[in-house]
Amino acid sequence: MGMNNQQRILNLLGLARRASQLTTGEGAVIKSLRAQQIKLIFLASDAGNATKKKVTDKANFYRVPVCQQFSQQELSIAIGQKRTVIGIKQVGFANQFQKLLKIE
Repeated sequence: MGMNNQQRILNLLGLARRASQLTTGEGAVIKSLRAQQIKLIFLASDAGNATKKKVTDKANFYRVPVCQQFSQQELSIAIGQKRTVIGIKQVGFANQFQKLLKIE
């Protein structure tokens, strides 16, 4: 993935946050996953193993794609909060991210 796309994704995360279309934090994201409100998950590449397993297992169960291309620092800077797990609620944003990430 080119740097441009990477930067676009991080900028889009900031936009999604300002539009209140993010759920952040492991507990909140898992709760929203169960309620089927999450369309896409960003999981920090340097998240702990327990967190990674819990989030990816739940995401697989609910068939929600997970992006692990960014570090916690990159994700945190993008949304202005220290977070390891970010859920995208709005389908329009999720589709834009998926185009940039080339996830089908």
